[in-house]
Amino acid sequence: MKKMIIHGGRRLSGEVTIGGAKNSTVALIPAAILADTPVRFDMVPDILDVHNLMLILKSMNVHSTFEDGVLTIDPTEIVEAPLPSKAIKSLRASYYFMGSLLGRFQRATLSFPGGDNIGPRPIDQHIKAFEALGASVEEHDGTVRITTGPEGLHGARIFLDMVSVGATINSILAAVKAVGTTVIENAAKEPEIIDVATFLNNMGAHIRGAGTDVIRIEGVPTLRAMNTHTIIPDRIEAGTYLSMAAAMGDGIVIKNVIPEHLEAFTAKMIEMGVPLEINEDSIYVPRSENLKPIRIKTMPFPGFATDLQQPLTPLLFRANGSSVVIDTIYPKRIKHIAELRKMGANIRSEDDMIVVDPSEDLTGNQVQAGEIRAGAALVITGLMADGDTEIEEADNILRGYDRIVDKLTALNADVEIVSKESLVENGQD
Repeated sequence: MKKMIIHGGRRLSGEVTIGGAKNSTVALIPAAILADTPVRFDMVPDILDVHNLMLILKSMNVHSTFEDGVLTIDPTEIVEAPLPSKAIKSLRASYYFMGSLLGRFQRATLSFPGGDNIGPRPIDQHIKAFEALGASVEEHDGTVRITTGPEGLHGARIFLDMVSVGATINSILAAVKAVGTTVIENAAKEPEIIDVATFLNNMGAHIRGAGTDVIRIEGVPTLRAMNTHTIIPDRIEAGTYLSMAAAMGDGIVIKNVIPEHLEAFTAKMIEMGVPLEINEDSIYVPRSENLKPIRIKTMPFPGFATDLQQPLTPLLFRANGSSVVIDTIYPKRIKHIAELRKMGANIRSEDDMIVVDPSEDLTGNQVQAGEIRAGAALVITGLMADGDTEIEEADNILRGYDRIVDKLTALNADVEIVSKESLVENGQD
């Protein structure tokens, strides 16, 4: 496990380029095993989740290489094999192998997925979709087994009881090669779903309606990659740097963004009084002062993303009044609160709301990144604080943020990642 050390109080400036979307990438890599040819992805973020997914691919004799943001995957010699439970349990998005293995082999067996502990995230909607397509699902001792009868998967009407990105993508992965027509109703609309559908369509899939609440899929017998798929920019990474730039920046350009994907977030920043300059594929954040408190309610896309409520929190410390955050997606997403309080932040949880009061006297401390986005909140607060901040379990941050130390250093931050082993060797732990 790694530790991030931040020497706080330095003003930031310059520019930062956003990487490919984590939430697309972790679905696209499992989707690649549906192909009957090698696949290439560009703009792949260099994050731990990618390397863990490559380990899972290797266990199935799927060869992959990753260099300079280009990931090549060759599933042409894939074999059915037990998937490494450690890698499966390290990231929740490994559940996309359920849909892709089902689509490829008409069956799937894997350990129950892990990932961030941010409250209950059941997979009942995924199971409902697989069963509608003709599969049987059994769960025993943490292992999920999905099988089909002799006729395999068939097209079906799937109505999701709740809007779920994971269930929507898994339904697509399972249905894309199923015989007949599948209609997914009450589908999620996130940009990452469009990205996955675009990738599959470019290989010959027939998917229509991605980005709306009704998706129609005509099953095809084969998928063949004809070109490199460029992954969309990461809107959550972009929002994190936007918050950081407004909190500690003297003028920062956020490059490689799709502003339409960030409208709910940037609208709240503008409401606070941050004078954003939004361009076609970049956003300039000038030094921001005299900020107003706001009220945030997370919602499925195109609403305010749950993944951005924690990264925005440090900026709320700069407001001249109390802000309120209501997370309707994951109400228990509050791991950051206790850690931020260690640094002098005035933040509390009450009645399923997070109340954020002005916090001027932030000081460095030893804290823990319980999950990815909580870690992002700690990073920004550490940059704002006086003194040094040590963030334990920094691997959680590295799971979701592409080359974060290099990017922060280029903005004039003083940040480093150290392994616990090196600290012990130097007598610092």
